[in-house]
Amino acid sequence: MHNRRHWMKLAAAAISAIWLGATALSRPVAAAEKVTVFAAASLKDALDAANAAWAKESGKEAVVSYAASGALAKQIENAAPADVFISADLNWMDYVADKKLIKPDTRFNLLGNRLVLIAENGNQKPVKIKSGFDLVGLLGDGKLAMGDPKSVPAGKYGQTALDKLGVWKSVESKVAYAESVRAALTFVSRGEAPYGIVYQTDAAADKGVAIVGTFPADSHPPIIYPIALLAESKNPDAAGYLGFLKSDRAAPFFTAQGFTILK
Repeated sequence: MHNRRHWMKLAAAAISAIWLGATALSRPVAAAEKVTVFAAASLKDALDAANAAWAKESGKEAVVSYAASGALAKQIENAAPADVFISADLNWMDYVADKKLIKPDTRFNLLGNRLVLIAENGNQKPVKIKSGFDLVGLLGDGKLAMGDPKSVPAGKYGQTALDKLGVWKSVESKVAYAESVRAALTFVSRGEAPYGIVYQTDAAADKGVAIVGTFPADSHPPIIYPIALLAESKNPDAAGYLGFLKSDRAAPFFTAQGFTILK
């Protein structure tokens, strides 16, 4: 009887050890199933909706870090772990591509956007954006909110457009630079700046602002959002995630926010 109890205790201990080992092994596997995405801040509403649909369809999860494209590119350069990069312009994708940090054959242009002038909702009057328009007069004693052109594509597009329209020098000293296009949007929505330059899709995401004018398409380079897998990604689900975002199933989530689908 003593021997039987002894062997039963050993068997129970062995089963417990096997269970604990299996549990420990299962944890990193589950974590590895999450696709880590670095995405431009202006994508948040649309991409969150698309990711929820992908999770429901595939049972997989995408975890997104939203920030200015330049800030994300620098994080990727500094070996931040991620699987996918979605930039709000071609230059920052080119930046990481030139450093061999993406898988070139996975890169494609996903979306397009428009650049607009916004004002706080309730204080808006239509503004005809054309060469030499009186933006400094509109601002008065206030500031123009826009992303920092050094790291935020929307800010770079905005500066380029204002320069081409001949008004940049008159408003340069009145600009309130923001760390992302969404931060610029917030400045206007809270009444901290009377006008701001953001993407059309950002304006659609905040009921506290209204579009008062759209910049001519020829005043700045085309606004293109490229996407690619990162070179260090080993996640087997990342390619399927890219395929979903490119598919017709994901398109409505982007068009609902005002993006155009690029094929």
